[in-house]
Amino acid sequence: MVKIDIDTEKCIGCGACINSCPQKLYKLNDGKAKLTGDIEKCTLCRICEKGCPTGSITITE
Repeated sequence: MVKIDIDTEKCIGCGACINSCPQKLYKLNDGKAKLTGDIEKCTLCRICEKGCPTGSITITE
């Protein structure tokens, strides 16, 4: 099972995850990245994790 953690302390709300995720799993809420709730659609491409400038996203399997 895929687990995606977003460290809201580090997140600056830049939207890099939103723009990079091919599955559209992210949105901004109160200036912070949030998951849309469709985590089962994650294909483990890790583009969001690699592209996050603050290292706020961690994906584990």
